[in-house]
Amino acid sequence: MAEQPQAEGAGPKSETLMEKIADKLHVVGGGDSSSDSDNDDRPRPSAPPEVKPSFSDSAAAAAAEAKAKVFRLFGREQPIHMVLGGGKPADVFLWRNRNISAGVLGGATAIWILFELLGYHLLTFVCHGLIFSLGVLFLWSNASSFINKSPPRIPEVIIPEDVIVNIALSTRYEINWAFANLRQIALGRDIKKFLMVIAGLWLLSVLGSCCNFLTLVYIVFVVLHTVPVLYEKYEDQIDSYGEKGWVEVKKQYAVFDAKVLSKVPRGPAKDKKH
Repeated sequence: MAEQPQAEGAGPKSETLMEKIADKLHVVGGGDSSSDSDNDDRPRPSAPPEVKPSFSDSAAAAAAEAKAKVFRLFGREQPIHMVLGGGKPADVFLWRNRNISAGVLGGATAIWILFELLGYHLLTFVCHGLIFSLGVLFLWSNASSFINKSPPRIPEVIIPEDVIVNIALSTRYEINWAFANLRQIALGRDIKKFLMVIAGLWLLSVLGSCCNFLTLVYIVFVVLHTVPVLYEKYEDQIDSYGEKGWVEVKKQYAVFDAKVLSKVPRGPAKDKKH
Protein backbone atom coordinates (compact mmCIF):
# COMPACT_ATOMS: atom_id res chain seq x y z
CA MET A 1 0.00 0.00 0.00
CA ALA A 2 2.85 2.29 0.64
CA GLU A 3 4.19 1.78 -2.87
CA GLN A 4 1.01 2.91 -4.68
CA PRO A 5 1.18 6.63 -3.79
CA GLN A 6 4.82 6.61 -4.69
CA ALA A 7 3.95 5.22 -8.12
CA GLU A 8 1.19 7.77 -8.56
CA GLY A 9 3.63 10.56 -7.65
CA ALA A 10 6.05 9.38 -10.30
CA GLY A 11 3.47 9.93 -13.09
CA PRO A 12 3.28 13.75 -12.84
CA LYS A 13 7.07 14.00 -12.69
CA SER A 14 7.43 11.99 -15.84
CA GLU A 15 4.73 14.05 -17.50
CA THR A 16 6.41 17.28 -16.51
CA LEU A 17 9.70 15.98 -17.87
CA MET A 18 8.07 15.09 -21.21
CA GLU A 19 6.37 18.46 -21.33
CA LYS A 20 9.68 20.21 -20.79
CA ILE A 21 11.30 18.24 -23.62
CA ALA A 22 8.33 19.01 -25.88
CA ASP A 23 8.51 22.69 -24.98
CA LYS A 24 12.24 22.77 -25.79
CA LEU A 25 11.62 21.12 -29.14
CA HIS A 26 8.84 23.57 -29.84
CA VAL A 27 11.07 26.50 -29.00
CA VAL A 28 13.82 25.21 -31.30
CA GLY A 29 11.39 24.62 -34.15
CA GLY A 30 9.80 28.00 -33.63
CA GLY A 31 13.23 29.63 -33.80
CA ASP A 32 13.91 27.96 -37.12
CA SER A 33 10.59 29.04 -38.50
CA SER A 34 11.11 32.55 -37.27
CA SER A 35 14.56 32.59 -38.90
CA ASP A 36 12.98 31.32 -42.08
CA SER A 37 10.33 33.97 -41.92
CA ASP A 38 13.05 36.52 -41.28
CA ASN A 39 14.90 35.27 -44.31
CA ASP A 40 11.69 35.50 -46.32
CA ASP A 41 11.14 39.04 -45.14
CA ARG A 42 14.60 40.13 -46.30
CA PRO A 43 14.56 42.14 -49.54
CA ARG A 44 15.84 40.10 -52.44
CA PRO A 45 17.73 41.67 -55.35
CA SER A 46 15.26 42.45 -58.11
CA ALA A 47 15.84 41.31 -61.68
CA PRO A 48 17.05 43.98 -64.09
CA PRO A 49 14.13 45.66 -65.83
CA GLU A 50 13.53 44.74 -69.45
CA VAL A 51 14.69 47.45 -71.81
CA LYS A 52 11.85 48.14 -74.16
CA PRO A 53 12.47 50.04 -77.39
CA SER A 54 11.18 53.55 -77.37
CA PHE A 55 8.37 54.68 -79.58
CA SER A 56 10.70 56.72 -81.79
CA ASP A 57 12.97 53.70 -82.39
CA SER A 58 10.00 51.48 -83.22
CA ALA A 59 8.57 54.07 -85.57
CA ALA A 60 11.93 54.54 -87.30
CA ALA A 61 12.35 50.77 -87.73
CA ALA A 62 8.83 50.44 -89.10
CA ALA A 63 9.39 53.33 -91.50
CA ALA A 64 12.66 51.83 -92.73
CA GLU A 65 11.02 48.45 -93.26
CA ALA A 66 8.10 50.01 -95.12
CA LYS A 67 10.45 52.06 -97.27
CA ALA A 68 12.44 48.95 -98.14
CA LYS A 69 9.28 47.26 -99.38
CA VAL A 70 8.29 50.20 -101.61
CA PHE A 71 8.47 49.47 -105.31
CA ARG A 72 11.43 51.07 -107.04
CA LEU A 73 12.00 51.32 -110.76
CA PHE A 74 14.30 48.63 -112.19
CA GLY A 75 14.39 46.94 -108.76
CA ARG A 76 17.04 49.27 -107.41
CA GLU A 77 17.91 49.20 -103.70
CA GLN A 78 20.26 52.20 -103.59
CA PRO A 79 19.70 55.93 -103.90
CA ILE A 80 19.77 57.39 -107.39
CA HIS A 81 23.11 59.07 -106.57
CA MET A 82 24.74 55.67 -106.02
CA VAL A 83 23.05 54.18 -109.09
CA LEU A 84 24.76 56.85 -111.21
CA GLY A 85 28.13 55.78 -109.80
CA GLY A 86 28.49 58.31 -107.01
CA GLY A 87 31.26 60.88 -106.89
CA LYS A 88 31.59 63.92 -109.13
CA PRO A 89 29.84 62.53 -112.25
CA ALA A 90 26.71 61.82 -110.21
CA ASP A 91 26.93 65.29 -108.67
CA VAL A 92 27.03 66.80 -112.16
CA PHE A 93 24.03 64.77 -113.38
CA LEU A 94 22.00 65.61 -110.26
CA TRP A 95 22.91 69.32 -110.33
CA ARG A 96 24.56 69.35 -106.91
CA ASN A 97 26.61 72.30 -108.19
CA ARG A 98 24.45 74.30 -110.58
CA ASN A 99 27.33 76.25 -112.11
CA ILE A 100 29.34 73.15 -113.05
CA SER A 101 26.31 71.27 -114.37
CA ALA A 102 25.14 74.27 -116.40
CA GLY A 103 28.66 74.73 -117.79
CA VAL A 104 28.95 71.09 -118.85
CA LEU A 105 25.51 71.09 -120.49
CA GLY A 106 26.23 74.41 -122.16
CA GLY A 107 29.55 73.12 -123.54
CA ALA A 108 27.88 70.01 -124.93
CA THR A 109 25.20 72.17 -126.54
CA ALA A 110 27.83 74.43 -128.12
CA ILE A 111 29.68 71.41 -129.54
CA TRP A 112 26.46 69.99 -130.96
CA ILE A 113 25.55 73.33 -132.57
CA LEU A 114 29.06 73.68 -133.98
CA PHE A 115 29.20 70.24 -135.58
CA GLU A 116 25.56 69.57 -136.37
CA LEU A 117 23.96 72.90 -137.23
CA LEU A 118 26.99 74.74 -138.60
CA GLY A 119 28.35 71.68 -140.37
CA TYR A 120 31.83 71.87 -138.85
CA HIS A 121 33.82 68.61 -139.05
CA LEU A 122 35.59 67.12 -136.06
CA LEU A 123 38.98 66.62 -137.70
CA THR A 124 38.92 70.15 -139.13
CA PHE A 125 37.96 71.59 -135.74
CA VAL A 126 40.77 69.73 -133.94
CA CYS A 127 43.38 70.78 -136.50
CA HIS A 128 42.31 74.43 -136.48
CA GLY A 129 42.30 74.48 -132.68
CA LEU A 130 45.81 73.05 -132.51
CA ILE A 131 47.08 75.47 -135.17
CA PHE A 132 45.70 78.47 -133.26
CA SER A 133 46.96 77.29 -129.86
CA LEU A 134 50.47 76.38 -131.05
CA GLY A 135 50.79 79.62 -133.00
CA VAL A 136 49.84 81.80 -130.03
CA LEU A 137 52.17 79.94 -127.65
CA PHE A 138 55.07 79.99 -130.12
CA LEU A 139 54.80 83.74 -130.74
CA TRP A 140 54.40 84.43 -127.02
CA SER A 141 57.49 82.39 -126.15
CA ASN A 142 59.66 84.18 -128.72
CA ALA A 143 58.28 87.66 -128.15
CA SER A 144 58.53 87.52 -124.34
CA SER A 145 62.14 88.79 -124.44
CA PHE A 146 61.17 91.85 -126.51
CA ILE A 147 58.09 92.89 -124.54
CA ASN A 148 59.72 92.24 -121.12
CA LYS A 149 57.19 89.62 -120.04
CA SER A 150 57.68 86.15 -118.72
CA PRO A 151 57.23 83.28 -121.20
CA PRO A 152 54.10 81.16 -120.91
CA ARG A 153 54.14 78.35 -118.37
CA ILE A 154 53.13 75.25 -120.24
CA PRO A 155 52.39 72.39 -117.84
CA GLU A 156 53.87 68.98 -118.51
CA VAL A 157 51.08 66.49 -119.11
CA ILE A 158 51.82 62.86 -118.23
CA ILE A 159 49.06 60.27 -118.21
CA PRO A 160 49.51 57.87 -115.25
CA GLU A 161 49.86 54.22 -116.08
CA ASP A 162 47.33 53.18 -113.42
CA VAL A 163 44.57 55.19 -115.08
CA ILE A 164 45.09 53.52 -118.44
CA VAL A 165 45.30 50.06 -116.84
CA ASN A 166 42.08 50.59 -114.86
CA ILE A 167 40.25 51.84 -117.95
CA ALA A 168 41.48 48.86 -119.96
CA LEU A 169 40.43 46.40 -117.24
CA SER A 170 36.98 47.96 -116.89
CA THR A 171 36.49 47.96 -120.66
CA ARG A 172 37.61 44.33 -120.86
CA TYR A 173 35.17 43.31 -118.11
CA GLU A 174 32.23 45.05 -119.77
CA ILE A 175 33.04 43.55 -123.20
CA ASN A 176 33.32 40.04 -121.76
CA TRP A 177 30.04 40.50 -119.90
CA ALA A 178 28.33 41.61 -123.13
CA PHE A 179 29.75 38.64 -125.07
CA ALA A 180 28.62 36.21 -122.35
CA ASN A 181 25.07 37.59 -122.42
CA LEU A 182 24.92 37.54 -126.20
CA ARG A 183 26.06 33.92 -126.15
CA GLN A 184 23.34 32.97 -123.67
CA ILE A 185 20.73 34.71 -125.82
CA ALA A 186 21.99 33.03 -129.00
CA LEU A 187 21.70 29.61 -127.32
CA GLY A 188 17.98 30.20 -126.84
CA ARG A 189 17.91 29.72 -123.06
CA ASP A 190 16.16 32.95 -122.07
CA ILE A 191 13.36 34.05 -124.37
CA LYS A 192 12.51 37.07 -122.22
CA LYS A 193 16.03 38.46 -122.47
CA PHE A 194 16.06 37.68 -126.20
CA LEU A 195 12.92 39.75 -126.77
CA MET A 196 14.28 42.64 -124.68
CA VAL A 197 17.53 42.74 -126.65
CA ILE A 198 15.71 42.57 -129.98
CA ALA A 199 13.38 45.40 -128.93
CA GLY A 200 16.33 47.52 -127.76
CA LEU A 201 18.28 47.01 -130.99
CA TRP A 202 15.21 47.81 -133.05
CA LEU A 203 14.65 51.01 -131.08
CA LEU A 204 18.27 52.04 -131.63
CA SER A 205 17.93 51.37 -135.36
CA VAL A 206 14.86 53.61 -135.50
CA LEU A 207 16.68 56.38 -133.65
CA GLY A 208 19.71 55.94 -135.91
CA SER A 209 17.56 56.41 -139.00
CA CYS A 210 16.08 59.63 -137.58
CA CYS A 211 19.33 61.28 -136.47
CA ASN A 212 23.07 60.81 -136.76
CA PHE A 213 25.42 59.51 -134.09
CA LEU A 214 26.40 62.93 -132.73
CA THR A 215 22.78 63.97 -132.26
CA LEU A 216 22.03 60.66 -130.56
CA VAL A 217 24.94 61.16 -128.15
CA TYR A 218 23.76 64.69 -127.43
CA ILE A 219 20.21 63.46 -126.73
CA VAL A 220 21.56 60.87 -124.28
CA PHE A 221 23.68 63.56 -122.64
CA VAL A 222 20.69 65.87 -122.20
CA VAL A 223 18.57 63.02 -120.85
CA LEU A 224 21.26 62.22 -118.26
CA HIS A 225 21.19 65.86 -117.13
CA THR A 226 17.41 66.14 -116.85
CA VAL A 227 15.72 62.79 -116.10
CA PRO A 228 17.73 61.77 -112.97
CA VAL A 229 17.24 65.12 -111.21
CA LEU A 230 13.51 65.11 -111.98
CA TYR A 231 13.20 61.51 -110.81
CA GLU A 232 15.02 62.30 -107.57
CA LYS A 233 12.64 65.21 -106.94
CA TYR A 234 9.42 63.28 -107.66
CA GLU A 235 10.66 59.79 -106.76
CA ASP A 236 7.62 58.56 -104.81
CA GLN A 237 5.07 59.66 -107.41
CA ILE A 238 7.04 58.20 -110.32
CA ASP A 239 7.56 54.90 -108.50
CA SER A 240 3.84 54.70 -107.76
CA TYR A 241 2.95 55.02 -111.44
CA GLY A 242 5.82 52.73 -112.36
CA GLU A 243 4.51 50.01 -110.05
CA LYS A 244 1.08 50.13 -111.70
CA GLY A 245 2.61 49.99 -115.15
CA TRP A 246 4.93 47.13 -114.16
CA VAL A 247 2.01 45.08 -112.84
CA GLU A 248 0.17 45.57 -116.12
CA VAL A 249 3.26 44.62 -118.13
CA LYS A 250 3.66 41.43 -116.09
CA LYS A 251 0.02 40.52 -116.74
CA GLN A 252 0.38 41.02 -120.49
CA TYR A 253 3.66 39.11 -120.52
CA ALA A 254 2.06 36.20 -118.65
CA VAL A 255 -0.67 36.01 -121.30
CA PHE A 256 1.88 36.25 -124.11
CA ASP A 257 4.04 33.60 -122.45
CA ALA A 258 1.11 31.20 -122.06
CA LYS A 259 -0.10 31.63 -125.64
CA VAL A 260 3.14 32.05 -127.60
CA LEU A 261 6.42 31.63 -125.71
CA SER A 262 5.50 28.37 -124.02
CA LYS A 263 5.03 26.79 -127.46
CA VAL A 264 8.45 27.87 -128.78
CA PRO A 265 11.12 25.13 -128.51
CA ARG A 266 14.07 26.13 -126.38
CA GLY A 267 17.72 25.19 -126.46
CA PRO A 268 19.41 22.74 -124.09
CA ALA A 269 19.72 23.78 -120.48
CA LYS A 270 23.45 22.98 -120.34
CA ASP A 271 26.25 22.81 -122.83
CA LYS A 272 27.39 19.36 -123.82
CA LYS A 273 30.82 18.50 -122.46
CA HIS A 274 33.20 17.09 -125.02
